[in-house]
Formats: sequence, structure tokens, C-alpha cells
Amino acid sequence: MTQDTMNFAGQVAIITGAGGGLGRLYALDLAARGAAVVVNDLGGAVDGSGSSATAAEAVVEEIVAAGGKAIANAADVTDEAAVNAMIAEAVEAFGRVDILINNAGILRDKSFAKMEMSSWNKVVEVHLTGAAICTKAVWNVMKEQGYGRIVMTTSPSGIYGNFGQANYGAAKAGLWGMMNTLGIEGAKNNIHINCIAPSAGTRMTESIMDAGTLKMLAPENITPAVVFLCSDAAPNRKVLVAAAGTYTMAEMVETQGIHLPEADRTPEAIAANWGKISDRTDAVPVNSAMEGVAKLVKAMANA
Repeated sequence: MTQDTMNFAGQVAIITGAGGGLGRLYALDLAARGAAVVVNDLGGAVDGSGSSATAAEAVVEEIVAAGGKAIANAADVTDEAAVNAMIAEAVEAFGRVDILINNAGILRDKSFAKMEMSSWNKVVEVHLTGAAICTKAVWNVMKEQGYGRIVMTTSPSGIYGNFGQANYGAAKAGLWGMMNTLGIEGAKNNIHINCIAPSAGTRMTESIMDAGTLKMLAPENITPAVVFLCSDAAPNRKVLVAAAGTYTMAEMVETQGIHLPEADRTPEAIAANWGKISDRTDAVPVNSAMEGVAKLVKAMANA
């Protein structure tokens, strides 16, 4: 099968958390396809402690050695001033920003009963607020140039839940919600925003996966999905799930449900009709909050 090669010549990509793991692979692939890349990495530990610019600089060296263009940046994604300076540096160096991949993240896993609120706050701050800060910093640049591609990194833990990851799951689910709203707001300026939900063997997961699973979940399998979401062909407001060479789309749907007459709107009636309310036959995606309200109003009118 003949396929057109995705080319990013003349485009500029900013990738957070790109000093290793998935981010490094995204940076190498986009650079090989012609993009100038800002390799951002705080250089801290998995739990977010510490910092060093060495990791980002090493990836830049790889890109430059292969004939690509890249600069390193060690901004903390939760530091608004540092992130704004990073965007200004990217525009000064390369003239524009076409792509942002919000990939930076940390883990502080514990069961909810044992989790300190400091661990909750830090994980949400890095994943969710950090992505918001970076996205806000590039927003007007992309708006003014009439083009942008933004990739949020959600997770199966955020979509479906996972024991010991209440903080991480909440942050990852929040990114899905942010994508949905920003995708609506950015569409008129050709800013497409999507989520990648990867399962991969990286530094963040090596302590919770056995060797066989780590090998099967090679991070290289995620890169094609993310590069697609960075391209002109990218959809808008979708969640692309990727693991071990399998790619699927996750979607929130709403059941057809039932409309209860005013006299029957009781907890007992809802319990008695739960089977009908939760019946997924003909369940459909809802594209906005207002569309969801309109669906409910229509059901009332039909009743």
C-alpha cells in the first residue's frame, strides 16, 4: 500500500518531558520528518523531585547529529513564567509554534486511604495544570497563525481507573475534559486538540511491569499514533488509545435512557428503571454540554 509520507518541514514542535521515554521518541521522529523541535525536560526523578538540563541536552545532541534542528529547555511545566519564556525562545529561534505535545508527567502512586494530599496536589499540578499552562502559552501564537496541533497525554487509568492512582487518574481524566472544551474553542482557528492514551514500558512504568510485559509494550509503538495527531490529517477532540501495536479510539457515550413523568421522578422509580436507563443499546456520543442538554429536552418533548 502506498502512503504519503508525513512531512513536518517548516514546522516547530514543543514536547514536554522529552528528555527520555516517550517524549524522546516523539522528538526524534518529528525531527527526522523535518520539524524543528524544542526538547523540554525538567530532568527530575519519576516522583518529580530534582532537576537537570542534561536529559534534554542529550536528546538535542541526537537530533543535531542526525542533521535535525533542536534546542533544549529545562522549564518546569508548572512554572508559568518559565513556560512563557520557553515559548518566546521557540518563536525567537524558529519563528512559530505549530505543535505542542503535553507529555511531561510524574507518578506518586498509593491507595487513596494512604495518599497524602501533597501527592494528590503535585500529580494534578504537573499533569493537568502543567498542560494547561503550556497550552495557554502557545494558544495565541497558534490562533494568530491560524494553525495548531496539540496532543494531551491521558491514560487508561484516567479513562477506566486503576488501583493506587486516584491522583494520576483524576489528572488524566481532567485532560480529556480540557481537550473537549479547547477543541471547541480552537476549531475556528484550525487548532486541533486530541488525546493519546498510551500503555508503554518506560521509566515511569518499569517498577510495576515484568520484563515480558515491558518488551511487549515497547514505547516505539506509541510514536506513530502521536505523530499522526500532530499532522495536518489529525482529527479534533478524539482519544486515541495505543499499546503494543494496537490502536483504538475511546469515546464517551450516553444511553437513550427514559423520560419519567413528573409524578414518577423518585429515587424508587429510578431504581426500578435502572435496567432501561443503563441499557447501552443505541448509545451515542454527545459532542458538547449544550448538545447533551438539547438531547434531554428533546426526550422530554417527545414524551
